Amino acid sequence: MSSRRSRQHSSSTRISDDQIVELVSKLRQLVPEIRNRRSDKVSASKVLQETCNYIRSLHREVSDLSERLSQLLTTIDADSAEAGIIRSLLNQ
Repeated sequence: MSSRRSRQHSSSTRISDDQIVELVSKLRQLVPEIRNRRSDKVSASKVLQETCNYIRSLHREVSDLSERLSQLLTTIDADSAEAGIIRSLLNQ
């Protein structure tokens, strides 16, 4: 009984080929490196590779900005209006 339930569960959560095509198409629109290309002929594996690169790039950018904000916060008065603005932006 247990193995039948797990098979039913795994088949119900399986992604269809059409869903994969749709998801890859959405990624093509979201990733600037691919979106800005003139050719629409980019393989799914290339889309996934560029998506991973883009996510890594965004992660580095967030880390960079976080570091810069931390440095900025150490140079200003904690009770100043600027510090309040930065704190409110960070809490969003």
